[in-house]
Amino acid sequence: MKTKELRELSVEELNARRRELRQEMLNLRVQQQSGQLENPARLQLLRREVARIQTIVTERAHAAAVKAA
Repeated sequence: MKTKELRELSVEELNARRRELRQEMLNLRVQQQSGQLENPARLQLLRREVARIQTIVTERAHAAAVKAA
């Protein structure tokens, strides 16, 4: 999912998406340890997407804190 698409989601939707991605990462790591992982690059893509989501959530929290002050 592109950053522009992520920015259109609410914080709750972002948190739900992050949970889904982290679960998928867990499943892929298990596959990797058992030698069954077909696409190792997928792990890196998931890590980056989780980082993008976390960045957006942090930006929104910071903006809300500045606005409240």
